[in-house]
Amino acid sequence: MVYCCVSNESETRQAQAAVWTEQVLNQTASLIPLAGDASFRRYFRVHAGGNAYVLMDAPPEREDVQPFLAVRNWMARAGLRVPQLVADNLAQGFLLLEDFGDRTWAFHLGSGGDISPLFADALRQLHVLQAAHPEPQLAVFDVPRMQRECDLYLDWYLPHVAKHTPSQTERKAFHATFLPLLENIAALPRVPVHLDYHSRNLMLPDGDSPGNGRLTLGVIDFQDALSGPLTYDLASLLYDCYQDYSETARRDVSGCFFAMLPKKQQAYFSGVDAWHRAVRLTAMQRHIKAIGIFSRLAHRDGKKQFLDEIPLTRKHLSEELAALGLLAEADAAPTRQLLAAEPVG
Repeated sequence: MVYCCVSNESETRQAQAAVWTEQVLNQTASLIPLAGDASFRRYFRVHAGGNAYVLMDAPPEREDVQPFLAVRNWMARAGLRVPQLVADNLAQGFLLLEDFGDRTWAFHLGSGGDISPLFADALRQLHVLQAAHPEPQLAVFDVPRMQRECDLYLDWYLPHVAKHTPSQTERKAFHATFLPLLENIAALPRVPVHLDYHSRNLMLPDGDSPGNGRLTLGVIDFQDALSGPLTYDLASLLYDCYQDYSETARRDVSGCFFAMLPKKQQAYFSGVDAWHRAVRLTAMQRHIKAIGIFSRLAHRDGKKQFLDEIPLTRKHLSEELAALGLLAEADAAPTRQLLAAEPVG
C-alpha cells in the first residue's frame, strides 16, 4: 500500500479533517492514511465507535468535490453500487463515505480467488451504467481529447522514460497515423463511461463474497465519467493495465457482453468479431494514454511506483497492434519506432 507523503500542509489538513469528522460523528475518531490516486485527493480510513468510514480530502484550491458528488448521486440513483455519502463539507473539501474495505478485484485475483462471479457482476453493472440517462452534464470523449491523451506518450514517456525527445517530424507522423483510428473510436455508439473501470476500482465489500452467493461489486474512482464509446469500459476491464488475462477469456467475456447489448447497439457492428476488434482498438488508445500517465506520475509527481506498471501496459499495446494489423504500412515506420521505444535505465 502506498501511503501519503507527510508535510506541514498535509498535517494541517489531516488535523482539520479529524476535527470535522469527530463533529459529524459526535465521537472520537482515528484517521489512517490510505493509498491515493492520480490526483491531489487523499484518502483516510476513519475508525469511530466500532465503525469504519473513508474520508476524502480534496483541497478546494486544487480539487472540486462537487463533480464527484454529482456523479456519485447519479450513479447511485441509476443502480450502481457506489459508496454511500455519510456527510460532506464542500467549503473544506471533505467527504465522509461508506468504507468498502480493502479487497479490490486485484487483491481477490492475486489471492487465487475465482473471478467468474466478479466478471458477471461487473458486466451487469456496466450495462446498468450504459443504460442510465446521464443527469450531470458529461464531457464528451471526442477526437481532440483522445489526441491530447496520446500526446502524453510523446511528452512524458518518450523523453523521460525512453530518453528520446521526438522531433516535430516524428510528432506529425504520429498524429497522422493515429487520426483515422481515433476517428473510428469516436464514431462508435456513445454511452455513459466510467473511464477507469478496472481491477483496482472494483471492490468486494466486507460481507460480500463470491462463495456465499451474494456479490455486488463496489464501484469507486468514478468522478471522471464521460460520454464516450460503447467499448471503452469493457476495454478497461478486459485489457486492464494491471492484469494479464488470456485472450480466450477476454473474447468469451466480450462475446457475453455483446450478446447482452440492446439490438440497436448490436446492429452497429457486423458481428461479435467486429465488436471485439473495436474493443481492442479502444484498448490500444487507452494503453498509449496510460503509458504517458504512468510516466507523468513518476517524473512530475514523484510517484515512481507507477514506472512498474509500464512493462505490462507496453506488452498489451504491442499485442494489440499485432492483432489489429496496425502500423504495417511503410509510411507508419516512424510511429512504429516511437511505440517500440523501450525504457532506459
